[in-house]
Amino acid sequence: MASHTYNIPNLLTYGRIAAVPLIVLCFFVEGRLHGSDLARWSALALYIVASITDFFDGYLARIWNQTSNIGRMLDPIADKLLVSSILLLLAADGTIAGWTIWAAIIILCREILVSGLREYLAELKVSVPVTWIAKWKTTVQMIAIGFLLAGPAGEVYIPHTTAIGIGLLWIAALITIYTGYDYFRAGLKHVVED
Repeated sequence: MASHTYNIPNLLTYGRIAAVPLIVLCFFVEGRLHGSDLARWSALALYIVASITDFFDGYLARIWNQTSNIGRMLDPIADKLLVSSILLLLAADGTIAGWTIWAAIIILCREILVSGLREYLAELKVSVPVTWIAKWKTTVQMIAIGFLLAGPAGEVYIPHTTAIGIGLLWIAALITIYTGYDYFRAGLKHVVED
């Protein structure tokens, strides 16, 4: 049991969970919510490392045959903690504001609804596999969050960094609506009683 709990893929997942408060802390180093250039670059660096672990934890678990129940449970939780915490942070910071809040709400609602559906279907021993379009949604979402974390600090290197991030966030939100519908369509036949 201990060997599965502390294998490298699970340690990467634990690291991703530990990165969440560190990323948020970057914006509070000065004792108040402030997205200074240093805060943004530090948060972005941590986010990139955490995002890379998202790929490698599952990949390594499969090729090394080190899959575990705790890994299967914590991996999606780590992903949702990372995304939701950063979206809330960026909303509090004002990077995501106005109508763009709706893109973040769509993404967060879908994550919660799909998690609930998966949990319910797991009790029925029904698996809903991740689709290729859901993987694209995750990729676009992760890139959008990276641009938004860089925000005004990134304007020096890539003009309109925040605007690019907001555009990508809306694209991710639209794909999110489709994938959420797709999951519910696949799972609904198991939810509705005869």
